[in-house]
Amino acid sequence: MGRIQVTIKNVDEDAFSELKAEAARWKMPVGAALSLAIERWLAESRKPRLKLSNWKTEKGNGKTTFYSEQVDEILYG
Repeated sequence: MGRIQVTIKNVDEDAFSELKAEAARWKMPVGAALSLAIERWLAESRKPRLKLSNWKTEKGNGKTTFYSEQVDEILYG
């Protein structure tokens, strides 16, 4: 993978300062930390998203299944 030099405008000052400090703690160049953050953000953005609107309520066999309750159980225990 090649490396390029970039200029980035309008970066949140606090976020960049925190990135810089964390990179220093890990003895990592800021560019490497930023590349890692970009790679992780891209990987996360490519994950399929769960659309709760696709979860239907089903009725059958004398009972009703509420998928929202199952989601609550998974998320909140």
